[in-house]
Amino acid sequence: MEVRFRDVDPFNCWIWLRFSQPPGGDERGYVETALDSWFFLAKLGGFNAECLQAHEGAADLSWLNYDSEDAERSLPALMHNMGPMEYLEDWGRCWMDLGTSDALALDVLINSLRQLNNDVVEIEELVIGGLNEDWPIEEEPENPYDTNGR
Repeated sequence: MEVRFRDVDPFNCWIWLRFSQPPGGDERGYVETALDSWFFLAKLGGFNAECLQAHEGAADLSWLNYDSEDAERSLPALMHNMGPMEYLEDWGRCWMDLGTSDALALDVLINSLRQLNNDVVEIEELVIGGLNEDWPIEEEPENPYDTNGR
């Protein structure tokens, strides 16, 4: 699976997947479950690179002294919104408002989709951000946090 980044606007970010062939219903279900799960964890602040105490504990996690006060001091890293997954031939796309979530969220998504590619459905390419000339955007999903023009 090739991974490419285009122009990434965290508040208006398209995730593009190009499959080796149009995915069937079961394959779509796996992709959508992976994206939904990733989004829900991000919406709850799960991808906060400022608070990685277990990760920083490294090899020995036994009896790790987790500092709750330090965790409370970290700034929230919340993803805001996700559009529905759409499909057109061998392409899939999903609009995201990544909010204040850290780039760690994208690494987790890439790792998850790489494993999905190995186990379930062949994903030729994952493109994060930008537009796709093979599938133009008619209109952007409504962002409930956008106050411009209202």
